[in-house]
Amino acid sequence: MDIRQATPAEYGTIGELTVREYVGEGHVRAESPYVEVLRDAAARAREATLLVAVEGGVLLGAVAFAAGGGAYANVAAPGEAEFRTLVVAGQARRRGVGTALVRECVRLAREAGAPVLRLSTGPTMVDAQRIYDRLGFVRTPDRDWSPNPDYPNSGNLLLTYELPLAYCDRCGNPVTDGTHAPCHAARDLEPPRWCTHCRRRMVVQITPTGWTARCVEHGELVG
Repeated sequence: MDIRQATPAEYGTIGELTVREYVGEGHVRAESPYVEVLRDAAARAREATLLVAVEGGVLLGAVAFAAGGGAYANVAAPGEAEFRTLVVAGQARRRGVGTALVRECVRLAREAGAPVLRLSTGPTMVDAQRIYDRLGFVRTPDRDWSPNPDYPNSGNLLLTYELPLAYCDRCGNPVTDGTHAPCHAARDLEPPRWCTHCRRRMVVQITPTGWTARCVEHGELVG
């Protein structure tokens, strides 16, 4: 299975796949104007990075990765990242396609230096929510929102999740949790304790001339 950026020749197939699965699974009503938004994969490719999962020339799934604050982002602020319209063909379920697409979004977010990756999902999208749970995403109920602000209680409330991608090297909490001003002050005097990438506790050694802090996954820092 190959995860890569979609080509223009695939936009039509992606659009029809998205409509078929979202409507067929009951996530979107067939008469909803949003159906045409789902069908317009070319617009997603213009406003975001449109990714596909392909095997043997067969398109198995797709997702759109977007920078926060951009035209395609719903819940991610500038500097953050978001993905939308994750879809997997019915015949390709339970093969890790959705997980592979989300992992690529995580990779792109880390590459962009985003401290957090966000998403919105419908209450009925339980298969996708299992993927998010397995990959460490956490619910952010305070960010839940309705695509129709005139009817916020009409049953179309979207659930939001986030995956922290950067952690304070002093306290180990996500950098998006507060200002961490006391941590920054303490770090002027002490070596880091937590890996900023994976939140592992680092092995710290202090010497008369400095210090080293080693993460088993991401290597060693020297100060």
